[in-house]
Amino acid sequence: MTADKVTEAILRHLGQDGRMTNADLARKVGLSPSACLRRVRQLEQDGVIRGYRAVIDERSQHGGTTVIVQITLERQTEECLRRFEARVRECPDVRECYLMTGDADYLLRVVARDAADYERIHKEELSRMPGVAQIQSSFSIRSVVGK
Repeated sequence: MTADKVTEAILRHLGQDGRMTNADLARKVGLSPSACLRRVRQLEQDGVIRGYRAVIDERSQHGGTTVIVQITLERQTEECLRRFEARVRECPDVRECYLMTGDADYLLRVVARDAADYERIHKEELSRMPGVAQIQSSFSIRSVVGK
């Protein structure tokens, strides 16, 4: 399916509220409900929409603190990247992980209950991941934009 303004509007609205009814979505993007449903189903079939999920406010659930962590590896070989990525996928405290350009090799979003919990995550998880040469951590103050 080619991207057009209607498709972009569908994705934007569903990104903000994945539980929106098809009738509401159709009204917002200027399509009939049947045409809107066909587009959404095609986007799902094409893998553009990969699923729907609940966005949990981790602070209200656990009083969690978000920590942005930059990881630099000892080497950037294919094997080192593969081993690090396999291990980081197993770490339940890492909510997101991105391979980066620039100074750090990876950027992680980690959620900890407090500073002591992050110390545990740092010592027992992050510093033990294969190939890690440097870890730089920044604690967030509050979310400005995002989920």
